[in-house]
Amino acid sequence: MTGKERDRRITDLGTLKALAHPLRAQLYRLLYVARTATASQLAEQVDEAVSLVSYHLRKLADHGLIEEADPRSEDGRERWWQPASEGVSIHDEDFQDAPEKVAAHTAASRLFYEQRSELYRRHLDERPHWGAEWNSASVDSEYLVRLTAPELSELSDQVHALLKKYTEKGRAADAAGDTEGRENVALHLYGFPFRV
Repeated sequence: MTGKERDRRITDLGTLKALAHPLRAQLYRLLYVARTATASQLAEQVDEAVSLVSYHLRKLADHGLIEEADPRSEDGRERWWQPASEGVSIHDEDFQDAPEKVAAHTAASRLFYEQRSELYRRHLDERPHWGAEWNSASVDSEYLVRLTAPELSELSDQVHALLKKYTEKGRAADAAGDTEGRENVALHLYGFPFRV
């Protein structure tokens, strides 16, 4: 993704709604992991018709979330896709100036949470097949700490910087052909205030 923006901050309602469609969110996640793919390849993974997947990929492209990639095969009929940035971010403050925006942001956040939860549930079901090394390395932790809002923001920035370091390390290893023992890893992190 040389020359692409590092992280696309979604600030408009149309783009948020485009990504917050269940199948589109799933396709974006799969494409992010694969880095490039065709509609046929993605359709196999989501068990949907290629025409439906192509339609939703075009919708994501219309909002600049994905873009056409250089062809990876000699079949010129195949259209290859890639994320248009290194990732996306959605911030609460960008959707607080109108009730419709608040509702859309909340609905999108719930969808993303449900999809992440399903991914973790699937991991729990498949855990016996991963073996001792991966099960020992996997984390499932909850920390209940007392922080101020600025401290939570600082913690979030530090965690994001650390994850960026490991993301770049993994991509560099893949590019160098060092793929032995390397798997896709999902790390879900939530930090929010609550009262008891």
